[in-house]
Amino acid sequence: MSDKSQTPINPPRQMRLGVSACLLGAKVRFDGGHKRNRFLIEELGTHFDFVSFCPEVAIGMDTPRPSIRLVGNALAPRAVSSRGDGLDVTDALRVYSDRTAQRLDGLCGFIFKKDSPSCGMERVKVYGDSGMAQRDGVGIFARAVQQANPLLPVEEEGRLNDPGLRENFVTRVYVYARWQALREHGLSKQGLIDFHASHKLLFMAHSPAAYRELGGLLSRLDNVGLESLADHYIARVMQVLKERASRKRHVNVLQHLLGYLRKHLDAVNRADLVEVIDDYRRGLVPLVVPITLLQHHFRHNPHPYISRQVYMNPHPRELMLRNAL
Repeated sequence: MSDKSQTPINPPRQMRLGVSACLLGAKVRFDGGHKRNRFLIEELGTHFDFVSFCPEVAIGMDTPRPSIRLVGNALAPRAVSSRGDGLDVTDALRVYSDRTAQRLDGLCGFIFKKDSPSCGMERVKVYGDSGMAQRDGVGIFARAVQQANPLLPVEEEGRLNDPGLRENFVTRVYVYARWQALREHGLSKQGLIDFHASHKLLFMAHSPAAYRELGGLLSRLDNVGLESLADHYIARVMQVLKERASRKRHVNVLQHLLGYLRKHLDAVNRADLVEVIDDYRRGLVPLVVPITLLQHHFRHNPHPYISRQVYMNPHPRELMLRNAL
């Protein structure tokens, strides 16, 4: 497939993220408190519009209120009062969750409150008949959101403390937002090809094998219905991007980028780039260092293919997500 592509369709300046309301400082928790998350509000908040959700308040539970917990089968648990007073809000939570999960088309990602019986994304406590808990559950609302929106990037606020998971989540959010913009603009064969071309190096950083697989998938465009192929393509893209890009794969991409500059750099500048890439390989500098140096040289030696590569700027520089990779 040719490296030539048109200017990629970009997402809107201010995108929408679904967030558990307590993480935004709303006093909606069972004890009347909140779990305000500084990274969400002070950093992501400058780039996203937040849409807050609190399933427990939405079904009419007071604040403060008895805490609830999941009991029974981890795949279909009941949500009951932890006081053992017979309160069971399972049906109300499921109705709200199923209805709401079908109405999230405008979101490009979702951040859940960890450990919550309604919003926990994974490892939520589920109590068995013995009264002992196993961390093998998913919150009722979080499960409904993920099942109804399998492409939607989701994460828990606790996992966002990991720099790699944080960068991976925001990258997926921006890729999904670009896809939404492409669909809104109007899906076409050329648009799909351009989308793939602009994300090639990003895909290579996550999985070289999947990058080749996705290219092969698009080679069937003339023989397969556009809509069905596009659905298959983006489902695979979002699955691939869940795999964190390793240092080794980033190095491969950086060396690939260096290849586009070899004819334009003198021996000193070329040696500097090789050294910085090797410093990153050895963990001496973060990813932002070789990327910044490469961007400097591409500004002086522009290349139309590289200028369109999402890999060079997958998310706003101000978030500094590559500074800790």
